[in-house]
Amino acid sequence: MSGAAPREVGTPSAEQPIHLPVLHAAQGATQPVDRAFIANELTRTVRGEIRFGEQDRMLYSTDASIYQVEPIGVVVPKSVADGLEAVRVCARLGVPILARGGGTALAGQTVNRAVVVDFSAHCRGILKIDPTARRVRVEAGVVLDQLNSALLPQGLMFGPDVATSSHATLAGMIGNNSAGANSILYGRTVEHLVAVEVALADGSRLCLDQGASERDPRIHELTRRVAEVILPIADEIERRIPKIRRHVDGYNFDILLAQLRASTPGSFDQVNLAHLVCGSEGTLAVTLEAELALVERPKVRGLAIVGFAGVSEALEPLPAMLATEPSAVELIDDMVIEMAKRNVHYRRDVELLPKPKSGCVGAVMYVQYFGDSLAEIEAKMDRLTRAVAGAPIVRLVDAAAMDAAWRLRKAGEPLLHGIPGIRRPVTFVEDTAVDPARLGEFVKEFRAIVQRHGSTAAYYAHASVGCLHIRPLVAISTEAGLDTMRAIASEVADLVVKYGGALSGEHGDGRVRSGLLTRVLGPVIASAIRDVKAIFDPTGLLNPGNLVQNDDPDLMTSQLRVRPDNVRFVQAEPVETFFRYDSTEGFSHALEQCNGAGLCRRLTAGGTMCPSYRVLKDERHATRGRANALRLAVTGQLASPRGSRQHGAPAWDDPETKATLDLCLSCKACKTECPSNVDIAKLKAEFTAQEYWKRGSVPWRVRLLANVRLINRVGSACWFLANYATRFVPVRTVTAALLGLSAHRSLPLFGPSLRSWIAARARQRVCSAGPASLESRPTVLLMPDCFSQWSHPEVGRAAVEVLEAFGYRVVMPRAGCCGRAAISSGMLADAARTSHATASALIDAMRREGAVALLGLEPSCVSAIKDDWLELKMGLDLQELRALAAKSWMIEEWLDQAWDSHPVHPVLSHPTESIVLHAHCHQKALWGANTSLALLERVFSNRVQLLATGCCGMAGGFGFRAASYDLSMRIGSGDLFQKLDANQDSIVCAPGTSCRHQILDGVGRKAFHPIELIARALQDRGGCAANFAVKSRSIKP
Repeated sequence: MSGAAPREVGTPSAEQPIHLPVLHAAQGATQPVDRAFIANELTRTVRGEIRFGEQDRMLYSTDASIYQVEPIGVVVPKSVADGLEAVRVCARLGVPILARGGGTALAGQTVNRAVVVDFSAHCRGILKIDPTARRVRVEAGVVLDQLNSALLPQGLMFGPDVATSSHATLAGMIGNNSAGANSILYGRTVEHLVAVEVALADGSRLCLDQGASERDPRIHELTRRVAEVILPIADEIERRIPKIRRHVDGYNFDILLAQLRASTPGSFDQVNLAHLVCGSEGTLAVTLEAELALVERPKVRGLAIVGFAGVSEALEPLPAMLATEPSAVELIDDMVIEMAKRNVHYRRDVELLPKPKSGCVGAVMYVQYFGDSLAEIEAKMDRLTRAVAGAPIVRLVDAAAMDAAWRLRKAGEPLLHGIPGIRRPVTFVEDTAVDPARLGEFVKEFRAIVQRHGSTAAYYAHASVGCLHIRPLVAISTEAGLDTMRAIASEVADLVVKYGGALSGEHGDGRVRSGLLTRVLGPVIASAIRDVKAIFDPTGLLNPGNLVQNDDPDLMTSQLRVRPDNVRFVQAEPVETFFRYDSTEGFSHALEQCNGAGLCRRLTAGGTMCPSYRVLKDERHATRGRANALRLAVTGQLASPRGSRQHGAPAWDDPETKATLDLCLSCKACKTECPSNVDIAKLKAEFTAQEYWKRGSVPWRVRLLANVRLINRVGSACWFLANYATRFVPVRTVTAALLGLSAHRSLPLFGPSLRSWIAARARQRVCSAGPASLESRPTVLLMPDCFSQWSHPEVGRAAVEVLEAFGYRVVMPRAGCCGRAAISSGMLADAARTSHATASALIDAMRREGAVALLGLEPSCVSAIKDDWLELKMGLDLQELRALAAKSWMIEEWLDQAWDSHPVHPVLSHPTESIVLHAHCHQKALWGANTSLALLERVFSNRVQLLATGCCGMAGGFGFRAASYDLSMRIGSGDLFQKLDANQDSIVCAPGTSCRHQILDGVGRKAFHPIELIARALQDRGGCAANFAVKSRSIKP
């Protein structure tokens, strides 16, 4: 872990002993436990990180559910053996244990008052792949997408395909008995589980597989005792446990009963206790390794998306759809679709959905097919088309289009958390499952329950197996909302029993449903769950209370993250913010926006979010970790260091929160890639600005480095001397030490200013005979950014030449800085003043010059105008800022978009070089990398390759700092540098100045701005040799 001591153990004298309830009072003693003592004991033998500090505890107090339970501490083991040692230490001390993977649980089963052992960071080994036997052995922390990527060359995959595949661990899937969209074919995880190596509550290590009880006396004894519980209640199991494909309530007693009956008399040779551990939510054992059965990857797939007026209409033809032999039938309702339309990253995917002749679709069904040939897929789609005659349908066989469509479907759950206001789509009855043949009538009665309680709900997911995720909108921050939640849950539980269904089809019981298990499964099976728990874990140390508190209906509404009695946590103290928060209905709701889904923890599957997490694999440095840290600090849930503030007051000065935010690169990826639109760059800037405001000053180093415009301007004024000095080692060393910069980072060079070049051209302006005079040409403004003016004027010169060649009169107004460096540094008061002056100058210049567009060369400057300025309170009319933003473009995007309407089309050469393009993070997040790609393809045709890269790691000043230089280079090495090394013969292109600097330092190659490459291809300059104007001198830069 960067930025904090890895073995923080706290101060014994500063804390009172923790009293740990173990199961119920009658079943386990209440022990006084000293947190610091536990941490010190773990430190003796565990090689991994022992994190018992307050912020680390609190970051693990939440998952993707509605709960917040502070753990005793956190252990991040370096290996599986290290994790086992942590379990053994806790067992010896009698301390509760909670094994955790991606923390994506929706039912609250991955939070507890226990020592959390996080296997997701380092226990990620794929130990053995056996393609012949179709088997794989993995460690607990292996992620599903990671595994399937490794299996790709063998044409194999793991069958269950959860929506969180990019960040869900295999041990977590085992603990939950997860399924996925294609469960018609592949069922649940238990159906693919061959064996597990586990740690029991006493720290002993066992391998559970079929026949293990015949080899190991310990396993035989466990099996015998389990059989004594299950066999006497066989009739109750057969009567109570539903006969449907998707059910995970309680333990897998039905599976164990079948295995016991199938065993040779006098033996347990068909019993596999791994199948009992599967779905036990960490209450019976800790999974260390697993052996899994694999399936053949489908040769061909196709996806049909069918539109309907609403959910009821979509469910009517479900039996006919299932008759066409699909691999999946998935529902998305209008609430999910509407939230996707509001999300920059997902709104493009909405375009793939079918469009009715009039109005909008109220629901869509995804119907996926697997087959051996395209003809087979097409034939099945033809049958589907006949089955839904008259409904609008889109048929996809292109892999990229199908992946985009599935991206939208998988984002359904977190997208719903973008709904503003206090009534949110809550996960508490969202996982019911019934026979698909009765799903339509079940949903009708479910909707009636929700409506009776004055609410509506979102509907999505697995129609094929009768497991729709139905999420009522409830205000759980109010007592009335909690009453509504309890009432709906009670009635839905009765409805599930009526239809012979399951309360949970895949998400598990956890805290949210365990208290209803007695009602759904009956008291006999509920008692048997407690008995089996006692066999495996007699002292109740493993995930205490989960599943066994199955007769406590109040468990659902206890220890909520947001609740009526912690209203100060729900609504932060009134704060005069520097940014607007209109889209989230206030600052406090912006702090709550993260639902914990954990998409930011993905290490594959493309995208940029989150650069520092991808290297460090540390919860603290994921978007989720930062969002939680901000919420906890601002809402006063962190203890005050040295009594510096009142209890419950915002912790603007909290050092741990500042350390967590320090490694955020402000790449803006989370603003769009996070389905809930959590904007950490904005919240980080706000938090930092509030700290500076409260203390009345900005650190001098921060202020100096944020004033990049002044530095570049001074450097350009004496560029020859400045460049000589930066190459002189003693000067570089002193400068680095003084400013806190890395001595390994090259310093930027300067050149004669772009404006001086413009002035020289103006003095010798000559215009050839052309179709129109200079003044009659359309005018564009060129944004005078800090880099193309002084440190990279060659980019500005190329822009002028290209724009002139396309027939434009180019004006570079006398405007100041966009404020990007100040915004990213948290100097929002300064940024507001600077941006006000610059925006005013640009608005005046646009009006005065009659300009058709404001064109930028630097993506981060354009993002300031199009994004930050619209949210920064700078005292200008918002409509005027929006109008300016609408006319502001990246230069290459505008040249491509307006291609058919340019006054002149110059002759362009046809270069034979190949180009590799690395897009800027802000560009990818806000308007897409294709904005640079499209123009380059007009010149270089199919010789342009857009690299599938994340962040380069530079992020302006971040990459210069000594404290973050190593991380900066590791981020670049993990993705970008590797792909550049694989394309040695290509020209490197990158629109971002920071990106080009990082590429130079990282791989020693010069990268070019896209406009430089277009300028090199110019053969004809449209009739003008020099027609550049310098105007609008009202504001001094």
